Amino acid sequence: MLVCGGRWHDFDFARRELLVALGEHPQVKTRVFESYDCVPALDAADLLVTYTCDVRPDPDQQEALARFVARGGRWLALHATNSAIDPPEPGRRTFSTPRALGEVATVLGSQFLGHPPITPYEVQVAQPHHPLVDGISAFTVTDELYISELHPPLDVVLHAHYTGTCPGFTEGHTDDDEPRPVLYTRPHGDGMVTYFTLGHCRGRFDMQDQGIADLGVVDRGSWDVPEYRTILARCLRWAVTGTV
Repeated sequence: MLVCGGRWHDFDFARRELLVALGEHPQVKTRVFESYDCVPALDAADLLVTYTCDVRPDPDQQEALARFVARGGRWLALHATNSAIDPPEPGRRTFSTPRALGEVATVLGSQFLGHPPITPYEVQVAQPHHPLVDGISAFTVTDELYISELHPPLDVVLHAHYTGTCPGFTEGHTDDDEPRPVLYTRPHGDGMVTYFTLGHCRGRFDMQDQGIADLGVVDRGSWDVPEYRTILARCLRWAVTGTV
């Protein structure tokens, strides 16, 4: 199953790229959804790939997602899957990040709080010999660097560092230099979640609900970085086969 949808991103681009990548595995038959209103399909699925932003499962869907992983399912969660974001209230300028994911935040291992302005940063390799990143050195991306509330245990494979504020968000401001997970795995029951926070993409017309009719530019973020493509392909291979 591929769930791809939400707000403020170019989901048409991400959906196309992920389907092309999944198409490299002839044994895969993919069903595509924009939300978690697909519990019967999830109950029949072997693997779940999600690329979402502010897509919030209701309580029944939260239970189904937790059940899917606990019974041995593999969940590859990408970019803003761990986000629930409320736009600014009238008279305010900051987005808030309510704890609206319930048990899913624990299953995922994190919940998004905020990110600093998009700017280049270095992604560091925490486990150089891990099969998802073997042979890959530190690399630079221009992407959203997520500050998240963490729910261990996490086996962190890639991380980045950031100290400072997250302008535009009510949370996420930090004065410590703890590593920020970029790629990690987390067990749940008999299954596993692999979470990869990179992959921001935005087209010219994806911020219209914020009063911006045309951004004038197309942002492909990490999708133009060879290391990202290589690691994503390995993550998808894990999702399909259980091994890299």
